[in-house]
Amino acid sequence: MTSADSPSVRPRRPSWAGRNYSLLTASAVVTNLGSNGAVIAAAFAVLEAGGDAGDVGLVAAARTLPLVLFLLIGGAIADRLPRHHVMVAANALNCLSQAAFAVLVLAGEPQLWQMMLLTGLGGTGQAFFGPAAEGMLLSSVEGDQAARAFAAYRMAMQSAALGGAAVGGAMVAALGPGWVLAVDAVAFAVAGALRSFLDVSHIPARAAGGGLLADLREGWREFAGRSWLWVIVLQFAVANAVIGAAQSVYGPLVARDSLGGAGPWGLALASFGAGTVGGALLMMRWKPRRLLLAGTVCVFPLALPAAALAVPAPLAVLCAVMFVTGVTQEVFGVSWMTALHQEIPEDKLSRVSAYDWFGSVAMLPLATALAGPAEHAFGRTPALWGCAALIVAVTAAALSVRDVRNLTRRTKRVTRETPQKTPQQSKLENTGG
Repeated sequence: MTSADSPSVRPRRPSWAGRNYSLLTASAVVTNLGSNGAVIAAAFAVLEAGGDAGDVGLVAAARTLPLVLFLLIGGAIADRLPRHHVMVAANALNCLSQAAFAVLVLAGEPQLWQMMLLTGLGGTGQAFFGPAAEGMLLSSVEGDQAARAFAAYRMAMQSAALGGAAVGGAMVAALGPGWVLAVDAVAFAVAGALRSFLDVSHIPARAAGGGLLADLREGWREFAGRSWLWVIVLQFAVANAVIGAAQSVYGPLVARDSLGGAGPWGLALASFGAGTVGGALLMMRWKPRRLLLAGTVCVFPLALPAAALAVPAPLAVLCAVMFVTGVTQEVFGVSWMTALHQEIPEDKLSRVSAYDWFGSVAMLPLATALAGPAEHAFGRTPALWGCAALIVAVTAAALSVRDVRNLTRRTKRVTRETPQKTPQQSKLENTGG
């Protein structure tokens, strides 16, 4: 008997972990190792340059504002051009912007406008990368193992986030934020090289006709026609905004004033990462029948970190809270990806993902920009309690919608094809008619 026929010889990876899936997972691991440390580094770069809560919020808003402005265009382009080309170009922009940010910080005191400009370029890259990457990932797996594949992907990604946050926080404390930003630039370069090998030959060619506006309208019809989809996105428009304000602005300030600085805050973020790994492991085995009911119930604990920072809780308690929050976030994350995978046609994945991203981050620039003024007006503790209350309120509202509670897991995805357009329809769409 040859070794190929031996029953003891097993494939080195599961059947659902194909070439594209493996490349996407490896590149996500690389970028998460760098980016999670860079989040901490950017906040402390602002503080070390003499900035306050308002300045930290402005730099965070500078990243998310172009993300909001360009997301829909990025989604339409990702469904029109080869998705891996869009991803590689976005990674190149992120690499260059982070490298320039690192040089500024290492060379001396960076100006606020310089940090805002460079983080804005990073947000622009993310606006084009996000929809392309999500569409590519969702199209890389098929069949009833999709949920397990998404859970494994997220587990790998969150494991890297865990390591990136812990090492990044330690590096900021020991070496300063500039070197962490430099590492992030290198990570984007490596990830872009990996993503250049992705294969898009399995994705059907787009039908001729129609322009960018027509693509956006078609994506909007897919998005608006599903109440479970737009309700959840509206929920996260508020939830992500207040979570961003709590963790991007108030978190580093509480860490500086009450926890001991960047190192403890990095440990807290690492605890959240450990929780997400645990949640992904759970979702590799658990397949809730009502996808969004299980996922949305698990959004309630996302209010806990803001509450812990409001107290402020001791570091051990904060780390425990962050761990629990990470577990429950992954339950929602895998359930959400599975719902999109089974309900949205492949040729519209990036556009629907763009509307999802757009709604989910639309209020984030405003929230982070207003975090500093809110602290001055109401105090940091009341502002954090307000963040926690808003998360609970919008999650309860989402659960009141029947389609959110009743969306059921299926084994087959939607395969509806885009209708062919007549020449007259294409002409009207190209002229805005």
